[in-house]
Amino acid sequence: MNILAIESSCDETAAAVVRDGRIILSDVVLSQADMHALYGGVVPEIASRRHIEAVASLCDRALEDAKIKKSDIDAVAATYAPGLIGALLVGLNFGKAAAFSLEKPFVAVHHMRGHIAANYLSFPELKPPFLCLLISGGHSLLVDVRGYTEFHVMGSTRDDAAGEAFDKAARALGLGYPGGAAMDALSKGGDEAKYALPRAKVEGNDLDMSFSGLKTAALNIINRANQTGEELDKASLAAGFAAAVSDALVPRAVMAAKRAGRTVLCAAGGVAANSRIRRDLTGACVQNDLKLYIPPLKLCGDNAAMIGAQAYYEFLAGNTAAMEQNACATLDISQRRL
Repeated sequence: MNILAIESSCDETAAAVVRDGRIILSDVVLSQADMHALYGGVVPEIASRRHIEAVASLCDRALEDAKIKKSDIDAVAATYAPGLIGALLVGLNFGKAAAFSLEKPFVAVHHMRGHIAANYLSFPELKPPFLCLLISGGHSLLVDVRGYTEFHVMGSTRDDAAGEAFDKAARALGLGYPGGAAMDALSKGGDEAKYALPRAKVEGNDLDMSFSGLKTAALNIINRANQTGEELDKASLAAGFAAAVSDALVPRAVMAAKRAGRTVLCAAGGVAANSRIRRDLTGACVQNDLKLYIPPLKLCGDNAAMIGAQAYYEFLAGNTAAMEQNACATLDISQRRL
């Protein structure tokens, strides 16, 4: 089954053709990062306009790269939630129009489910159930993946997501946007113990996380250095920041896997590309006899191949969408809104 998939939830326009939920025939991504870097973050209206300009040609290129014709497409899929509402509407409406014109089924895909499905593209042997640490710019979740379309959130951030905290610290350090990769590179030469950074404990659910205090502590260190003229060791602050984020995520992921009775732990989302988190997850899984799966870096960020992968399993479960399908800026991963 060949699925033409579209992703436009934030500042990447992407199109892909995926076969049977596991094989990438093509995967094309057009990033807007350079443009949004001028403003220090994503400007929703600009993102939407760029999606409009790019989506049609990217879909044509995805078909060309896959070496198939429009008649070879069996279904069309697009992200419908969560994300920037204007950006989502571009990909969603184009996807619905494509499905209507081709007389093919349309599948609406939850963006975070797509991130989890990136693992299916990388590891053919992987099947639910497993525990997934889902960490991106807008979400930090511990998800018990009970089936291809059955999800239960065991823990989440109470405030900022890990990726959002990385981006804000990076901007304060003058690293620009997006900041995750720049922070990771900078941290390589730093002393993570040089600056005292907090590890939050959240009352009510020991699997929940909080990153607002960590972000504020880092900003205070940066502002104090700027105001007093003291030299700021940016590399060490970046290293300490990454260590603090990892300390919040990795032990909780292992704990959640054990509580759910899972022997497999996956990571997904853009923050899963962070080298410190990947290293700590690897070590923790070895120590706790857990099998670890993390997608390659190119599938950690937003892409359409992951949407096509999840769309295949949504289709098999009968979760196709009508032409009245709308976009949704916020929606729990365990829910569907048609």
